[in-house]
Amino acid sequence: MTSEISDRIQPAAGGIGFFEKWLSVWVALCIVAGLWLGNVMPGAFSTLASLEYASVNLVVAVLIWAMVYPMMVNVDFASLRRIGERPKGLVITIVVNWLVKPFTMAALGVLFFEGLFADLIDPASASEYIAGLILLGAAPCTAMVFVWSQMTRGDATYTLVQVSVNDIIMIFAFAPIVALLLGVTDIQVPWETLLLSVVLYVLIPLAAGALTRLRLASGASTDAERDQRVSAFTAAIKPVSVLGLLATVVLLFGFQGQVILDRPLLIALIAVPLILQSYGIFLIAYAAAWVWRVPFPVAAPCALIGTSNFFELAVAVAISLFGLQSGAALTTVVGVLVEVPVMLSLVAFANRTRSFFPSS
Repeated sequence: MTSEISDRIQPAAGGIGFFEKWLSVWVALCIVAGLWLGNVMPGAFSTLASLEYASVNLVVAVLIWAMVYPMMVNVDFASLRRIGERPKGLVITIVVNWLVKPFTMAALGVLFFEGLFADLIDPASASEYIAGLILLGAAPCTAMVFVWSQMTRGDATYTLVQVSVNDIIMIFAFAPIVALLLGVTDIQVPWETLLLSVVLYVLIPLAAGALTRLRLASGASTDAERDQRVSAFTAAIKPVSVLGLLATVVLLFGFQGQVILDRPLLIALIAVPLILQSYGIFLIAYAAAWVWRVPFPVAAPCALIGTSNFFELAVAVAISLFGLQSGAALTTVVGVLVEVPVMLSLVAFANRTRSFFPSS
């Protein structure tokens, strides 16, 4: 049964490859490269920073689209017709992702940057770090959850359903939740910029992915043939997505270079609430699934999707709202660095506790 599930999820996830397994290493190397380039070529980075329109940096926008588009092709809205097959897991996913996670992330941000770390960070910077945390907290994972689900041999259909549902909710809920939490923390954000970011980095890539998926499915005689076409296409354009992510990290840390070199402790301070949030959200969802007797192939991905973040969206919105050199943008990139090792540890924990859950 487990091998059958693994075979079913393979087309959607594309497998965990060398890049995903060592993502934190590549991000760390790009951070080093960005810091070095930012200090030896400040003029070039200033020129790149000036290429913007309507608060959107054009270079970063292209790189974000390159990252997000291949992921959106994997989202299958046809799976929504099976939404009632695993209702418990979906309820947990929706409640944790949209009614718990954004608010606990905001609370941790205030606790650490306005409380525990107040003597280490100036108030203006603290508000931007909190904003970055809020953006991460309000953006549950879209694509990498396929990888985490495969690593726990999760139910492929359920994973597709939860990703599709979350993407639809994100279109309507991301901007209001972010605006609410930024307002509560006394950070003023123009609504038009926030809504434009959602259109640019969620709605348009999602629509492009759906249209591409329809085009690939055209003429396919079976679902298996369709999935093979989608898998082959995403595998072919995957290098573009990888380069987009790594180039974005280099740019962000190039813009932030001098600040980070002057304060090396900053990255560690930002990582603390992110790590606590990740483990806390996972435990909430995983415990709820255990109490509700949700089968493990559903319990694992339903807990992992809320723990992981749609960091591509968070990075793009942080840049649009606060600028390339802002603390908010830096925080979202630190989220990338922290996420992968944390997620791999949680995948290992889930696999070790598989026996505590029903198998089906």
